[in-house]
This record gives sequence, structure tokens and C-alpha cells, in this order.
Amino acid sequence: MPLVREQKQQVIGAFAVKDGDTGSPEVQIALLTERIKELTAHLRSFPKDNHSRRGLLKLVGQRRRLLAYLIKKDNARYRTVIGRLGLRR
Repeated sequence: MPLVREQKQQVIGAFAVKDGDTGSPEVQIALLTERIKELTAHLRSFPKDNHSRRGLLKLVGQRRRLLAYLIKKDNARYRTVIGRLGLRR
């Protein structure tokens, strides 16, 4: 399920590197994390929803690839992103 526009704008504003930034790895990782949280909550209510489970696994893989890219490019930015999002890696 997509994020609500206000929630999406709030996440973008919190993680944007500069004004109008929607494509930086930090913003993409933050948006994916919010979608992953929503899908996780959905799957707790509906544990047999295998179609949503597959979508969740795809999102987790995409976030993992973005995190791998970020750690390769700039380790300091990677550390700040995982610290702010509370991810453990």
C-alpha cells in the first residue's frame, strides 16, 4: 500500500540532502523503510497474505542494495542513515 502524501513529504523533508531532493539514497532508503514498516504491520494482521509477503521481500532486498551502494560510496552517510532510521546492520 503506498504511503500517504503528507507522510511521504514529511519523510522526504527529514532525509533530503538539499531542497527538492527526492532521489538521493538517504531519501529512498527512508521511504522504503516506511513502506516496510506498514507491510510488516499488515502481515501481522494477515499472516497468510503471501502476495504482500513477496512484495515485502522485494522491498527489503531493494533497501539492502541501496544500503550497500551507500556504504561503498560514503561510509559516514551510511552510518547517519542507519542511525536515524534505527536499522541494525
